[in-house]
Amino acid sequence: MGIKGLTQLIKDNAPDAIETVNLHKITGKTVAIDASMFMYKMLINMRGKNESYLKNENGKIISHIAGIFYKTSNYLAVNITPIYVFDGKPPQNKDDTIKSRHDKVKNAKEAMENNTLTEQEKNKLEKQTVRLTKEYVDDIKHLLTLMGVSYVQADGEAEAYASEMCRKGIVDYVVTEDMDTLAFGCPKMIRTCLDKSIKRSDVISIIDLETILSKFEMSYTEFVDMCILCGCDYCGNIPRVGNKTAFNHIKNFKNIEAMLPKIKELPDCYETKYKESRKLFTLYHDSLPVDKLDYHNCEINLDGLTNYLTSECGMSDKRVQNSIKKIKQGYK
Repeated sequence: MGIKGLTQLIKDNAPDAIETVNLHKITGKTVAIDASMFMYKMLINMRGKNESYLKNENGKIISHIAGIFYKTSNYLAVNITPIYVFDGKPPQNKDDTIKSRHDKVKNAKEAMENNTLTEQEKNKLEKQTVRLTKEYVDDIKHLLTLMGVSYVQADGEAEAYASEMCRKGIVDYVVTEDMDTLAFGCPKMIRTCLDKSIKRSDVISIIDLETILSKFEMSYTEFVDMCILCGCDYCGNIPRVGNKTAFNHIKNFKNIEAMLPKIKELPDCYETKYKESRKLFTLYHDSLPVDKLDYHNCEINLDGLTNYLTSECGMSDKRVQNSIKKIKQGYK
């Protein structure tokens, strides 16, 4: 879910915080990538005929492998160093969000049992049932090892780790679609281009937290409270308090405590949840030894990579070789 309506608030009140650039703009930089977000995205978007998963001849799903291989190749080709960050155990405060996601998956699976649905309709519903498995995660870790790309296994949430890595200068940007990365204090995040009129895959949006705070005329602490009021993974929003109301409340009251007396009815356990949310958004600030994390590093194995992608995954040898050629150019 991220932060409800935060992207629109930034577009409306701090448009200068969003910079639309070509990927070449960050040549030579290091980026932390939210691995789970990328895997979800590839499993949903990398599809074959009738919107079905990409599979090898044995029926193994390879959408995530193909998608992350090509995406990572594009970064390496322009001398951008990626570090993938994998999710650990989510905090207990996220249980409600996780349950809601599981319910949506269950409902979609039940809807798929309707015998009158077309193949395309079933595949559309199938996208709503995507869940990451240990097998998918292991596939990507194996792929990254062959590509010589570093990764780290977080104890907690990947975007929290990645944000602290960016705060401490280990990486220059965090690549994710989750806007709560900004609430975690990430100075600069990269998203898929927010300008929908631009269709090129090598154009990205860079979102700058310092500019947001300046244009919003908020401190970071106030910004976190606004994000919580908007509704986040740890704390749902108050009824009839949307993103614009949350923005105005924090502008006027500066914090959640000061505006609560104005609210007639709060959701169950709201006071406990918003206070815990604050702690979670700053949990790793200056406490995570980002320079001492267990980074998994390997040298690139071109023969092993080619064999894995073409023989085991059944991907097009021509496309794979073209991407490997780009990778080699990036390493020069």
